[in-house]
Amino acid sequence: MRQCLGCNEHKPKREMIRVVRTPEGAVELDFVGKKSGRGAYICPKRSCFAKARKSKRIENILEVKLPEEIYDRMEQSISEAEEQNG
Repeated sequence: MRQCLGCNEHKPKREMIRVVRTPEGAVELDFVGKKSGRGAYICPKRSCFAKARKSKRIENILEVKLPEEIYDRMEQSISEAEEQNG
């Protein structure tokens, strides 16, 4: 079970998207959950992502400052995942 950074609900990690800070310092979305690095989890919903973005919880957990363009790319990827999952 993992806790969502947006809604704070606990869900199985397979139902969530992992946000990972790689050893090189890049921040990426990990839809498979296999990339190495420090990770945090978020529900595949735009509303959860918006809450986590507004509160800067992703930055706090991953201990890194994120530029707006990374947030925008992440939001687009989460929107696409949400549409695919219906």
